[in-house]
Amino acid sequence: MSLKVRSKIWVQNDEGSLVIGTGRLRILEAIQELGSMNKAAQKLKQPFRAVWGKIKATEQRCGFKLVETTSEGSKLTREGLELLWAYTRLRNRCEKYVDIQFKELFEEIEKLK
Repeated sequence: MSLKVRSKIWVQNDEGSLVIGTGRLRILEAIQELGSMNKAAQKLKQPFRAVWGKIKATEQRCGFKLVETTSEGSKLTREGLELLWAYTRLRNRCEKYVDIQFKELFEEIEKLK
């Protein structure tokens, strides 16, 4: 059996409330891909009301709009896209760093097998 490291990264505001993590990342990516909050909810198998509520809560916590809704559907605002991209880059960097540290710190344990 080999060992593996797992980590989870999320961003909170000053009050400790979730701003963005893996779940909200998936919601924003789905809205960006599908151009619809309703279709995003369907794709993620979540009730529309739950997706809408998470978006609204995050907007309130951030202090800016994430999603614009028009007669044609929904799309991420410039700020929403920036939040999505910044979080994605942060998560990717953290995962790479954790993998490097894990390999360095646990390589002796792996050799004991």
